[in-house]
Amino acid sequence: MPIAMAIGALFYKAFGAISFITPYLIFIMLFLTYCNLKLSEIRLSRSHLWLILVQITGSIAVFLVLKPFNVTLAQGAMVCVLAPTGTAAPVVTGMLKGNIASVTTYSLIINLCVAIIAPVLFSLVGNYQQLPFIDSFIAIGQRVFLLLIAPFALALLIRRIKPAITEKIGSYSGFAFYVWSFALAVVTGRTVEFMMMQEKSNYFIEIMVAVAALIVCISQFLIGRTIGKQYNDTVAGGQGLGQKNTILAIWMAQMYLNPIASIGPGSYVLWQNIINSYQVWLKRKTL
Repeated sequence: MPIAMAIGALFYKAFGAISFITPYLIFIMLFLTYCNLKLSEIRLSRSHLWLILVQITGSIAVFLVLKPFNVTLAQGAMVCVLAPTGTAAPVVTGMLKGNIASVTTYSLIINLCVAIIAPVLFSLVGNYQQLPFIDSFIAIGQRVFLLLIAPFALALLIRRIKPAITEKIGSYSGFAFYVWSFALAVVTGRTVEFMMMQEKSNYFIEIMVAVAALIVCISQFLIGRTIGKQYNDTVAGGQGLGQKNTILAIWMAQMYLNPIASIGPGSYVLWQNIINSYQVWLKRKTL
């Protein structure tokens, strides 16, 4: 992770020039993840419904609270809450001896929810506000919905027609890590490029966006674990709400919000990995 981010920052011009491939990289990561998904493992629970409620209403609440101070700050914090669960969440959940099926189910459900909610929110608070709502909703929805839904639909189609092919593709799911690393370098490069293009850098706001992302990150892990604990699903609750698809979040911020807001999910990458590392260390220490 630090190597990928450092390379992206150092060679930001080169990675900024190829940033158009980010949606395709996200598609590949999600497709590889869904090829490993078995529909028989999908079990919706009350904890999932509470997590969805917290994530959707929380993203709106965070924006409304922070908007009076600074819109970019509000956007950066909002997208950190709205972003769906990261594709690596089941892996970390397994390392923490949690319910992998539960977090996998939530990951799928929240991706579907974000595909519907994100175009609405971005139309109201993002760069498309000058357009009529329905026009901006369609413009944003076409890309976000397809990006989040198409990988799942394709995986289901292939599994139905040729299950063996899906199993074969799923066996290469580890390749998603390298795709993620490259995508992280690309979006980091693009974020640095936006920062360098500013006529006058506002370092105070950029630092505040990163700090807000830290507060949001800690809060989501704690709230998720608290909700999960009520249903004997503590680890899955924390990882489902706290561990984010930051590549997607950065891309959404760069596309539909103030690009500087992408510093929020960009720093969230660091914060969530510090928390995950601590959790894994603590778990191994207690074994």
